[in-house]
Amino acid sequence: MLFLCLSILCSVLVSVWLKLARRFGLDVPQMVAWNYLAAGSLVALVLHPSLAPLRQPDASRFAVLALAVLLPAIFLALGTSVRHAGIVRSDVAQRLSLLISLLAAFVLFGQLPTPRMLAGLALGLLALAAMVWRGRAARADGAAAWLWPLVVCVGFGAIDILLKQVAAAGIPIAASLQAMFALALPVALGFALLARRRSGARFTARSLAGGLLLGVLNFGNILFYLRAHVALPNDPALVFATMNLGVVALGTLVGVLAFRERLSRINAIGVLLAAAAIALLTLA
Repeated sequence: MLFLCLSILCSVLVSVWLKLARRFGLDVPQMVAWNYLAAGSLVALVLHPSLAPLRQPDASRFAVLALAVLLPAIFLALGTSVRHAGIVRSDVAQRLSLLISLLAAFVLFGQLPTPRMLAGLALGLLALAAMVWRGRAARADGAAAWLWPLVVCVGFGAIDILLKQVAAAGIPIAASLQAMFALALPVALGFALLARRRSGARFTARSLAGGLLLGVLNFGNILFYLRAHVALPNDPALVFATMNLGVVALGTLVGVLAFRERLSRINAIGVLLAAAAIALLTLA
């Protein structure tokens, strides 16, 4: 369980660091770009992936290229969501992205739904609606407070679908991570340059350092999650459920206690519904 706890901690710390970025004068697009430099380097140093599987004819290169674009785009969306909607809503939206994966399993991959799956799907949709609900007192934030969590949910769901396609092609996870991070770096730098052109923010050593730390946390989340699956090979559902429920619980505590994020009664119900939906879908 130690690996799971470390993975949960790293996942929530990613959101915390994105939340603190402006307070420390860091540029999020630059941080996201340099994050892939750190994460890709750590994949090479720690996991030592062989890139030979990527040269196979059925290596699903389109999915890898799509991920290289989608990963930095959704990372930026996560940073925007954390800023406008807070850590609690953003982390719950990220974990509820499994609803998109489940719908894809029904529609695209021919999986037959069970009553428990349908119940989990219904609860998850209710949870998502409750989490993005904004009362009258909070409507001054505008559409960003509910739109960006939805973007995060759909985006991470799309990433999960593409990762499943890459895995189905027989590419080991370490090799696919190495390729995706290497390709995502120039894409993310392009996003950072566009952001600089729009806002005038200069590339700074401070944002570079912040991005490298973000990459360490991002890699730690992935590494410890993989180690948890290795340590508990016969309990993948336990790993999946503990990871998702742990992030929802810890993210809620950090957001409410450390950052004084306000949750309405409906938002709080949404957190509970999300936990119930994740548990149901895991058991299914």
